[in-house]
Amino acid sequence: MFLCRFNVLLFPLAGFTHSAFALGYEAGINKCPVDGNLVPPGALVTFVQKGLQYLEMEANLSNSDTDLEEDFSSLQPLDLITKDVYALRQMIKEKRKNQQRCTDNECGREHEGQRQTKEKESVKEREKEKDKQREKQSKDHPTSREMVLNKQDKVDVRLRANDISNGPEPMEMDISSTSPSQTCGFPSSDVMILEGHTSEVCSCAWSPAGSLIASGSGDSTARIWTVADRVVGTTLQNGSPNVVILKHVMCETVDHEDVTTLDWNGNGTLLATGSYDGQARIWSTTVLYLKHVFWCYLCPGELRSSLRKHKGPILSIEWNKKGDYLLTGSCDTTSIVWDVKAGAVKQQFQFHSGPTLDVDWRDNVSFATSSSDRTIYVCKIGETLPIKTFSGHKGEVNCVKWDPTGSLLATCSDDKTAKIWSMKHQTYVHNFVGHEKVLPIFPAEEIYTIRWSPTGSGTNNSNQPLLLASASFDSTVKLWDVEIGKLLCSFDGHSDSLYALAFSPNGEYLASGSLDKRLHVWSVKERKIVKTYIGNGSIFDVSWNKEGDRIAASTSNNTVCVLDFRM
Repeated sequence: MFLCRFNVLLFPLAGFTHSAFALGYEAGINKCPVDGNLVPPGALVTFVQKGLQYLEMEANLSNSDTDLEEDFSSLQPLDLITKDVYALRQMIKEKRKNQQRCTDNECGREHEGQRQTKEKESVKEREKEKDKQREKQSKDHPTSREMVLNKQDKVDVRLRANDISNGPEPMEMDISSTSPSQTCGFPSSDVMILEGHTSEVCSCAWSPAGSLIASGSGDSTARIWTVADRVVGTTLQNGSPNVVILKHVMCETVDHEDVTTLDWNGNGTLLATGSYDGQARIWSTTVLYLKHVFWCYLCPGELRSSLRKHKGPILSIEWNKKGDYLLTGSCDTTSIVWDVKAGAVKQQFQFHSGPTLDVDWRDNVSFATSSSDRTIYVCKIGETLPIKTFSGHKGEVNCVKWDPTGSLLATCSDDKTAKIWSMKHQTYVHNFVGHEKVLPIFPAEEIYTIRWSPTGSGTNNSNQPLLLASASFDSTVKLWDVEIGKLLCSFDGHSDSLYALAFSPNGEYLASGSLDKRLHVWSVKERKIVKTYIGNGSIFDVSWNKEGDRIAASTSNNTVCVLDFRM
């Protein structure tokens, strides 16, 4: 059990968030009486450091050792991790022998030096006069050694200058490297903070119907917020008439059940939530608008249905366009289509051998699923077997998304690639490789999420080309030309892992959120940052309203930020 808890802490640092989630669930870590919120930041690093120090001390000491003043720097961190204590002791023994030989040689040289001391003393006396003459000359003329050093310094400076001016030519692609300091931030008057959650806010989504934002948190609640038509630099808190709390745990003695995912139906009248307890819930909303008043008042959300069938946490949830079916993907390896009107299972699909990480509807009756088992299945209601199976990724498939017309399927994986698939082909159409930047603290490069632009043939923005954006733990966002299968540009404004991406409804802007507490808004056409918001917590999710003039962001400091983006 100790090892399982250690791995649950270790895996997220290494980028294996899904593995940590699955391991924690299977090992029952969530039932541990220790409150994780009480564990201070950096506790795992401190724990590992102390473990390595103990192993290093154990290797250097034996039963007969009494002298503790040893130099432990001879062991390297890689040796401590890859070798057992007996091998480490053998290494130390050999190094001590070598040190003893060196000491003996030094002692011999010391005796020899003593015999020559007297001879040297007489020689030094004769050289003193000559030294005085050399010092006098050196004041007027530099020595040959000084001349060489000065010359070498100039050569080094020249070489460094040549490296900068005559380095390798950049690739023929327009890569943005705009830094946040060069961009315009959101003024405080354009920022609204929604407070009330008591744990990190994992997800947020604007309602397609109006000024409503839904948020899901680790405090076992979802909230529906009603915001003004114009952000005025205010803070919205619990207790106001424009906040509705949707409790997922009615009994206070029950442990928190994180709200892991949520989605509005097409007209914004129903909100679906998925949680760690394996249940999907459907909530109704009734909105009362008052004329000539900025705020609209929201009646309490009513729990319409509680859908129980999954045996593990729900990781993804989505309505079909018609609104009669709800699709869920779970850590129990299955996906379920629910009949919303009946409040029952329409069909359960069990094809994956690992947790189902993401789901996405292609149309009203068919959909795609991705899993930690590295496969993608396309399923259809009424069919007992997948209508298509895609394989080719070498790591967990984190996200799966159909393009706006349902013709192409995009996936991204821990293997640092994004791929484009077509129902007309058995293998991928394009394989996008480019996320290779390694961060010094978290050397993970997995692509966490992808988004299609709402552009191209068959959309409301048909005059713009269809693009795919990918966000990675390497801290970059990349734009890909799907038609020719090439990298268009790389946005390098973040300094830590990215979790969130969202295109504006008109496809002209792209919002990205990162663990570096920054939300950047990029111009797709100009390929640069046009707005930056720096918050007080890591950003896990971003969402645009239907008009494209406001952005919501969920953060790790228990809040939702609403940004007014009216250029």
